[in-house]
Amino acid sequence: MNDSFTDHGAASPQDPVFFALGLHAHQPVGNFGHVFEEHLADVYEPFLERAVAGDLLPLTLHLSGPLLDWLETHATHYLDLIGTLVSDGKLELLLAGYYEPILPSLLREDRIEQILWMQEALESRFGVTASGLWLTERVWEPDLAADLADAGVSYVLVDDRHFVAAGIPQDRLHLPFRTEFQGKTLTVVAIDEQLRYFLPFQPPQDTVKYLRKLRASGQRLAVAADDIEKFGGWPGTKEWVYERGWLDEFTQALKGMEETGDVKLVTFHQALTSLPSAGTVYLPSCSYREMEEWALPTSFAHRLEELKEVAGREGLANGEGPLIRGSHWRNFLVKYSESNRMLKKGMALSTLCRERGNPDGVRRAIGAAQCNDVYWHGVFGGLYLRHLRDTVWNKLAEAERELRRDEDLTCDQVDLDLDGHEELWIHSAAFSALVSPQRGGAVEELTLFGEGVNLANTLTRRREAYHYQEAPREQPDHGSSDGNEASPNHATPDQETSARRRDLPPVDIDDRALLQERILPGDLDAAAYQDGRYEPIENWACRSLELLSVEQGDTPDRWLEICLGDSASGHLEKRIRFASDGGLEVFFNWDPAGFPEDAYFTTELSLGAPADVRAAPEATLWRFPITTFSKSERGFDETVQGESVTVRWPIGMGWGRVSLVRR
Repeated sequence: MNDSFTDHGAASPQDPVFFALGLHAHQPVGNFGHVFEEHLADVYEPFLERAVAGDLLPLTLHLSGPLLDWLETHATHYLDLIGTLVSDGKLELLLAGYYEPILPSLLREDRIEQILWMQEALESRFGVTASGLWLTERVWEPDLAADLADAGVSYVLVDDRHFVAAGIPQDRLHLPFRTEFQGKTLTVVAIDEQLRYFLPFQPPQDTVKYLRKLRASGQRLAVAADDIEKFGGWPGTKEWVYERGWLDEFTQALKGMEETGDVKLVTFHQALTSLPSAGTVYLPSCSYREMEEWALPTSFAHRLEELKEVAGREGLANGEGPLIRGSHWRNFLVKYSESNRMLKKGMALSTLCRERGNPDGVRRAIGAAQCNDVYWHGVFGGLYLRHLRDTVWNKLAEAERELRRDEDLTCDQVDLDLDGHEELWIHSAAFSALVSPQRGGAVEELTLFGEGVNLANTLTRRREAYHYQEAPREQPDHGSSDGNEASPNHATPDQETSARRRDLPPVDIDDRALLQERILPGDLDAAAYQDGRYEPIENWACRSLELLSVEQGDTPDRWLEICLGDSASGHLEKRIRFASDGGLEVFFNWDPAGFPEDAYFTTELSLGAPADVRAAPEATLWRFPITTFSKSERGFDETVQGESVTVRWPIGMGWGRVSLVRR
């Protein structure tokens, strides 16, 4: 077959295979303290201690900034052990964005600054100048090459499927490649997916056979790099890896191969300084396989599974898998409006921060809010974890509070979420709010700086592909009947059950926000409404309202009122009044004509934090918890994301007023 890539550095079968083992250790900003403690005890300490005891060295390690910060205040002895190994040349440390952001999602200045923070931290704590980079979630976009080069990065780790998607056969991926963007070059190294699924879920002998096969074919480099949490943090793996001896057996097997000359354990830096380049490559925008699948809408996720069945397991295993791909990572921002809103708010504040001198405290708060976990969702909770979203909004509030110190109450018209429709950004020294005329004047954000809370921080109930699967009743067995292999429920592509659930969880008819107006049938009961089993007679939550006016009180610090109307039908006028301290009052006028006499005019407030909803004239209120059903490493989780409060007036009333008061 004619191939445009040229072979370089072919080895003799007598040469050992360089085996580089990289580990990524991370806990997100805002995670519970007990989670850090458990992972230190169950994963971080035992793995490194046993690696040292068994001489599974050298290794390459990445510690994320949030984890590094926690260790610095809670476990300096662990950092001291790392420092000793680094100074002895037995451990290489990797860079990343300090707060573990998905780098392509950031402004270019923010990408570089995050990496420089990590460089400074590693040099200060360990006395090393790191130059290799762990790419968060392995999300690659071509322009990263220039930014990484500008940040002093010399090489980056990405999945081997990135290369196969570019047309390079898997048997060509055992040497480093070079890429460039606008003339700025970078070395890219392929992580071997086979090894990623072997470690630690298959017997060590499987890895031994695979490495011997590579050596026999003259390959030079084998790269295994993945989350260290797989080695004791994922369900069932602590027993398998440590108590049942997988790590000890794996160490002995590799040391045996090293003694026979089959393998040489190396850091990535050692490997890359010893091996020639395989040539130039241009990688497409890509992530790891599961991430791309999770980014798909539910219907397309099901279709992808059908296509994979057509290709067959053998076809996928023979290198065709990366050609059958899911979606781009950025489509999480389309799939989940809450993710897009947090990210774009952070981008806007980042720009404002640089315009105002880039104060360090503000910049750090914005950087912490860029931590990746809360911007997507797959097997782990991610976006569905309310405490992580709360932390992001708290950090954004901290940054905006400082940037708007002593500011008057103001309204800006700006397309903050970059969807092609302008929002109204209302802010003062005390709060920040976002009103979307495109969504019927819904209030998508109401952040109170003093408390660091966004009252609109809840989550829409959506249909996820895994809702059609049965939750495992018990934790999966992580060893086979003969005790020789592990198979966690999310270790390989074939280990998820496909049994259908009896009842699908409810989904919402619109993305949630504060103040979404609808006219509902008189015979609709609260249970059907809570389950989303209804059709509104009229639904302004999915219709655009015209901005009629923006008015302000006698002095800028008193109040600001936005008036919106339904110019198409003339049925609704909505006036939203903000006080300078973030207090909110809304006035409605509607025309009952043309609607059934037993209908109700309603406004729904989806609250992400406790608040009192007061209505006049007297109205009935429907309340229910907003509960989502999501997949996690434990199986399935039901999480209360907030509270829905719906104010109901008889249609003939024609007017109403709602005020929102923080408890």
